[in-house]
Amino acid sequence: MPRDRHVVWVTLAMCVGVALTVRLGFWQVSRAEEKQQRHDAIQVQMDKPVLDTAQLLEQPDQFQQLHRRISLLGFWLPEHTVYLDNRPMNGRAGFWVLTPLALDGDHWVLVQRGWVPRHQQDRTLLPPIETPKGVVHLQGRIALPPSDLLHLGADGATPAPESGASAIRQNLDLAQYAKTLHGEVMAVVLQTDPASDGVLRDWPEISAGVEKHLAYAFQWFALAALQLGLYLWFQWIKPYCYVRHTTS
Repeated sequence: MPRDRHVVWVTLAMCVGVALTVRLGFWQVSRAEEKQQRHDAIQVQMDKPVLDTAQLLEQPDQFQQLHRRISLLGFWLPEHTVYLDNRPMNGRAGFWVLTPLALDGDHWVLVQRGWVPRHQQDRTLLPPIETPKGVVHLQGRIALPPSDLLHLGADGATPAPESGASAIRQNLDLAQYAKTLHGEVMAVVLQTDPASDGVLRDWPEISAGVEKHLAYAFQWFALAALQLGLYLWFQWIKPYCYVRHTTS
């Protein structure tokens, strides 16, 4: 193949490769900006004044109040406690403990109270937790319902014992669960009080997660620069140096 045609094809391949990797780099930058904006919006919500029970009842749209800090008074409904399985904390297998908190006779919130470890031999054997009677005061923030995990079976749940003790479930259908309670679910609340009642609350901090995307962007831009550098060296600089050497 004549050199001129060879240079054309190599130049075309270089342009396509550089354009593609630069485009991927800017896409990763845009993903980082999206996550940073989302994190900033969450931080704005968390910096707002703390909602109390009366304010929550006046502002029932929990998704508009998502991530707001909250201070609630109510009483537990321990007979409806749910243990979500396969929810690790700090690398240990265990359960998330969720218990509804009644705000009054007609409204309640589902509180993600904390985490308990799974028994090493018998996964159905639950560790004891305390559920105080009477009016309790808790701190937390409004959160999304627990995410679903892949499961087998119709509902991913282990039936509760005949005694009516709490069920172990893989996932929780909030709408179906709400039908078992009287009243209206106002929100899902992640409890942030210090560890108590036999549960841990070492929840991970909400982070933007932009570092990963910026690292990927750097890799794509570096690959684009490498392609351009190799092209210039092998197609122009090295041949030019060779010609200079042979003619001198």
